Amino acid sequence: MKIACYLPEAVFTNADFEKEFPDWNASKIEEKVGIRQRHVAGKDETALDLAYKAAELVLTGEDRNLVDFVLLCTQSPDYFLPTSACILQEKLQLKTGTGALDYNLGCSGFIYGLALSKGLLSAGIATRILLIMSETYSKHMHPDDRANRSIFGDGAAAMLIGLNDLPNIGHFELGTDGSGKNNLIVETGAMRESRVPDAQLPPNADGTFHSPNHLYMNGPEIFNFTIDSVPGVVDSVLKKNNMTLDDIDYVIFHQANKYMLEYLRKKIKIPAEKFHNNMLMTGNTVSATIPIALNDCLLRDSIKPGSKLLLVGFGVGYSWGAVVLIWQ
Repeated sequence: MKIACYLPEAVFTNADFEKEFPDWNASKIEEKVGIRQRHVAGKDETALDLAYKAAELVLTGEDRNLVDFVLLCTQSPDYFLPTSACILQEKLQLKTGTGALDYNLGCSGFIYGLALSKGLLSAGIATRILLIMSETYSKHMHPDDRANRSIFGDGAAAMLIGLNDLPNIGHFELGTDGSGKNNLIVETGAMRESRVPDAQLPPNADGTFHSPNHLYMNGPEIFNFTIDSVPGVVDSVLKKNNMTLDDIDYVIFHQANKYMLEYLRKKIKIPAEKFHNNMLMTGNTVSATIPIALNDCLLRDSIKPGSKLLLVGFGVGYSWGAVVLIWQ
């Protein structure tokens, strides 16, 4: 496997929040959510642009003719149609015999992408897959939504996965509970509901600004879902792989926020030295958090060839996914 990441050049820091919202304190934002800054896509910079730049990085020095499938996960696509993955095929100058598709999934998207990749490789449909996560959630947010703007950042990650990687991708635990759909949602803009002109509601006490045209997150309900579901997901995926936490060298969860991750770590009893947290300088980049964190671990030399990794994603949908991966 090979991985590369791209973050937009523009950075919005907690100090910038203080300037925009004088009643907010930069140090308190970092203390509460574990984020000091987040990268933000430019006005004319889209998820497709970020995906292209991440893909170019991972394809450096590689034979592009060997890539025969592109999987792109995003919840901020350039168009309803065509699919961004098809546009990437042409922009990246991949052969026309390359399969390509987008899939819409958020915080568990990387795990699902690994599952899709394993299926395509195992079935003989593909021999080398370009898997990309790319998100620009900033474009979904209302300018006055201080709570969500403090958490989410934009970014992309790309990974090459080939037939030789199959033995290193373990068994998956995947799940869905659509009853939670309204707790993390952009209500309008697609086919169910049109945009509502000048729609806005008063801000909630926590600073979450609820407009049907923008991202809404019910933080307490997302937290309750996470702490209720993730421990069982971890237990199930370890059993499927005939492992315990003692067998795992490193654990990477979706980088939601510091408080949630620490709560989960303690509840599941994961040793701090095995548990990664790297959202300080990037924020919550949705489907891209796990591969960005994985790349960070590689740069820090926390992960070495042969390391057994427990990867867990959870969030919007609701959806969740986990897998044991042996890094090579």
